[in-house]
Amino acid sequence: MQFRRDVSDCEPHQAGGRSAGKDSQAALDETVRLADEAGVRDRIVVLHCDLGRTPRGHTVEWPGTLELARTQAEHYGLPFEVRRSAKRQSLLHRIRARGRFPNLFNRYCTAEMKRNVSRKFITERVAQLGVTGRPARVVMCLGLRAAESRNRAAKPPIERDGASSGRRTITLWYPVLRWSTEDVWERIRESGVPYHWAYREGMSRLSCSLCPLASASDLTCAAKLRPELAEEYAELERDTGSPFRRDLPMAEIIERAGKAA
Repeated sequence: MQFRRDVSDCEPHQAGGRSAGKDSQAALDETVRLADEAGVRDRIVVLHCDLGRTPRGHTVEWPGTLELARTQAEHYGLPFEVRRSAKRQSLLHRIRARGRFPNLFNRYCTAEMKRNVSRKFITERVAQLGVTGRPARVVMCLGLRAAESRNRAAKPPIERDGASSGRRTITLWYPVLRWSTEDVWERIRESGVPYHWAYREGMSRLSCSLCPLASASDLTCAAKLRPELAEEYAELERDTGSPFRRDLPMAEIIERAGKAA
């Protein structure tokens, strides 16, 4: 991805989606590095899509995620913005309303709680920029890696977002798409920026604390670290009659966590 520094009203503005996970952290550092080479760091804003709290007051994300994402943005002197779903409900509220958990083929969690929220934020930023005579150019930088899934492995490093319009063009950029896990951790060590505590407790990846798409080992670890949240998921599973995951219900995850304690 090349950042241009020629005619000012033709320069793209970068919005970085931040989850405070290791891949997002490495992607932010790489984005800043390339932006500095082009002298356009001032055009970056960091966005965190908060997933809210459960009916019992537990954070759906790992505790401290929002604060860490803010700290990481401040390390680079970047503005930090937080947005939530327009419905002002947590992910668990949405699961209860739908009567089923997200899965690989229906990731409404990502669509409702992150993608739609990010697009609304971009609409706000475009209005603030006041660009006229042409579409505003926005680059959305995300910490996706090919090693995480087949779908991500098939992605190009740069692609056009379907929400582009006559008022804006949105380019999705995945700066660490072809990086290995070792590459990511090496960059984090070099940066000196703090990383999430859950990695030190055994988690290999971070998203929601309990994500249906996570590995069995990560789910077991998460349920051991956050037993009260796991029980709230199990109760939701019983109430809806829909399993957390068809091959791995939450009750079984909790049982595995108990044996691993």
